[in-house]
Amino acid sequence: MEGQLSSGREIDPRESPRALFAYELRRYRQAAGLSQKRLGWLTGYSDSMVNLIELTKRRPTERFAELCDRALALDGIMVRLYAATTWRTAPEYFRPWLEVEEEATALHNWEPMLVPGLLQTQAYARAILATSPGTSGEELDERLTQRMRRQAILGREKPPMISVIVDEAVLHRSIGGAEVMREQVKYLIEIAQHPMVTIQVVPYETEAHCGLAGGFIVAERVGWPYAAYMEAQPHGRTVDEPQTIAALTARYDAIRAEALPFKQSVKLLERVVNQRDR
Repeated sequence: MEGQLSSGREIDPRESPRALFAYELRRYRQAAGLSQKRLGWLTGYSDSMVNLIELTKRRPTERFAELCDRALALDGIMVRLYAATTWRTAPEYFRPWLEVEEEATALHNWEPMLVPGLLQTQAYARAILATSPGTSGEELDERLTQRMRRQAILGREKPPMISVIVDEAVLHRSIGGAEVMREQVKYLIEIAQHPMVTIQVVPYETEAHCGLAGGFIVAERVGWPYAAYMEAQPHGRTVDEPQTIAALTARYDAIRAEALPFKQSVKLLERVVNQRDR
């Protein structure tokens, strides 16, 4: 089609809300017989920007979605799809991190207390989320859905590299009861086989170290740390100050030096499951 840039790989709409937006945009545009250049002209955007959005390489804006609805006579369909990409129903303090997480090419997560959200089973996540004071059943279901949705990044064609370090105490703290914990640790063993996931454990024998101060995640984009999420009470926060990120990166390296190597960590996980099976 004249005025059409390279479409690149096929987008899987199940990959993420942004992938669904890109997939549907391309489908509706092609159904209307419009090139990317023509849609760009109708919306006031360049054809290259339309192409990048259809490839999920650029995040759409609400204005872009509104203009696409108008150009393609879609009666608000693209705006509704856009809303799903913004995590509007997520807690306000956590939305910036969710957007960072979707852009990252690597995530480095230290957790001294709980299994990280990206690796939680549904039952484990429900038990954790239910402890928040004043949470209604409807709010609990919504937050659980959001947490499970985050994990979709591991199903992408090019998922981020996820490096996780947990304290051994995480494996023994009974969250949700014995069966929930057994299922959770077995899932950690399973997900550790994913080519983009590395799990390490800091053993009980380790003495005082800098990770005891709290959990955090450092996000990288093409090898460059650019944002971090720091756990705190009543809730954490997203930071992008270079000095803070550098300090957290140094702490992560120090914690990893205390952790068991990957294969030994997986063997420890297997021992924990075997102990729970007795």
